[in-house]
Amino acid sequence: MPDSPDTASPVGPSGEYDRDDRYIHTRITADGADGHPVEPGRYRLVVSRACPWANRAIIVRRLLGLEGVLSMGVAGPTHDERSWTFDLDPGGRDPVLGIERLREAYLAGDPGYDRGITVPAMVDIPSGKVVTNDFGQITLDLSTQWGAHHRPGAPELYPEDRRTEIDEVARIVLRDVNNGVYRCGFAGTQRAYETAYQRLFLRLDWLTDRLAGQRYLVGDAITEADVRLFTTLVRFDAVYHGHFKCNRHKLTEMPVLWAYARDLFQTPGFGDTIDFDHIKRHYYVVHRDINPTGIVPLGPDLAGWVTEHGRAALGGRPFGDGTSPAPPAPDERVPGAHTPLAA
Repeated sequence: MPDSPDTASPVGPSGEYDRDDRYIHTRITADGADGHPVEPGRYRLVVSRACPWANRAIIVRRLLGLEGVLSMGVAGPTHDERSWTFDLDPGGRDPVLGIERLREAYLAGDPGYDRGITVPAMVDIPSGKVVTNDFGQITLDLSTQWGAHHRPGAPELYPEDRRTEIDEVARIVLRDVNNGVYRCGFAGTQRAYETAYQRLFLRLDWLTDRLAGQRYLVGDAITEADVRLFTTLVRFDAVYHGHFKCNRHKLTEMPVLWAYARDLFQTPGFGDTIDFDHIKRHYYVVHRDINPTGIVPLGPDLAGWVTEHGRAALGGRPFGDGTSPAPPAPDERVPGAHTPLAA
């Protein structure tokens, strides 16, 4: 069954979750070295607001102000074995690509494609083919390869003098937190689950220590590392705590991480991309092996996300020498975003 990066991948003989990382690694670059040069209007970023990996690309695109040169297609929050669908669009078709399912764009590029039908995916509009679904590289390339099209005042999310540290922190977060919640949720044995659980919360404790005295993960401004951690933290209480059994503590019971997450949530470009309804419907409906009834919980109460976080006292500036992005375009606004009781 084709899977998204946020759905189940094979479980190994020991019961440990093993993510399928066979992505399409073609890059879209300023020099077109891989055959796909950066060109305004040529590509469409296909996402689902439910998916944390796609959510990274939504945030970075918005912070950098690339909306005018890179259009975005939004798939619905649920899918079946035939992949993500464009059921949010009139007629159930993406208005730019003209397709009903993302799978069509994958098969256009490779009729024998047998790997995950994943989001985010960058689609070449003229050919209708997926160019890349390498979620980790996509956001880095938006920062480093699309610079000619960044908005005035765009922040440096991947500054050259910090890349080694950003890469190292992001690697640790990916291994132990971003993937860690899935290793808990999809563990096939008690031992595998307990190992994953301990590893996850040890890393969250490490992040607590790191963030207790500094506002952001690397340096005094938001970087790629913060984007990558945020999309897991924002889903923690709504999904991972209960659905994935990551239940030593809720995010709201970890004061430093809760304040850090609220700080980012209240920063333009972060919280206004979050659709808690899509997030919950995806996990609880699609993961029938974990939640056979498909019942979607009504909670948690979201009012706390817009309460005072106190992190500004640690110094730093969210966008460094840059500026805040403009509000999202009307057709990209999330219903109920920043409305505490929307669920």
